[in-house]
Amino acid sequence: MGKAAFDLSLYFVTDPVLVQPRGLLATVAAAVRGGATLVQLRDKTSDDQQFAADADALLGLLRPLRVPLIVNDRVVIAKAVGADGVHIGQNDGDPRRVRDIIGPDMILGLSAGTEAEFAAVPEGVVDYLGVGPIRGTGTKPDHDPPIGVDGLARLLPLHPLPKVAIGGVGPANTHALIATGVDGIAVVSAICSADDPEAATRDLVRLIRQAREGA
Repeated sequence: MGKAAFDLSLYFVTDPVLVQPRGLLATVAAAVRGGATLVQLRDKTSDDQQFAADADALLGLLRPLRVPLIVNDRVVIAKAVGADGVHIGQNDGDPRRVRDIIGPDMILGLSAGTEAEFAAVPEGVVDYLGVGPIRGTGTKPDHDPPIGVDGLARLLPLHPLPKVAIGGVGPANTHALIATGVDGIAVVSAICSADDPEAATRDLVRLIRQAREGA
């Protein structure tokens, strides 16, 4: 089948608590209607059976729309359900080992936020880097120290892989982040917690476009 093409422009990451009011599928469907280009299922609390069922349901929604589904951390489940990719953090295992498990045809993303972590990225293994956290965020209370927009701009030239800004990203800093030349932004609460997730996503798409056009 080969690896799915992916666009990091607006990367929507789900949160199990924040999607509860309207449901996981409805929230993701609204985000994709609004222009989300990539979706990550992230849920650190549900059991494997529920997580696999959620991933399978999201694949049913996203595959016809050609929006890739990335699974956070749960490598074996991602492989079993046929997800398009996996995203791992610095403490989620060796990327080489993960690549051995998922094979060559799945997308592999890795979080990195320091020069040392950038330097340690194994060559030819990872497909994109999630760079951050940009600022502190309640959806990941155990995050590393925030790097800010300046830290992102400093790190970008250090590795040729595509990069997406992660952690504490929303409408207020979208323009500044995209202006660094990063390939996209990853958002959680800016969509999950919005009164209208589709409209919130459209607003972010507009901000990204304006920043890229230098407006």
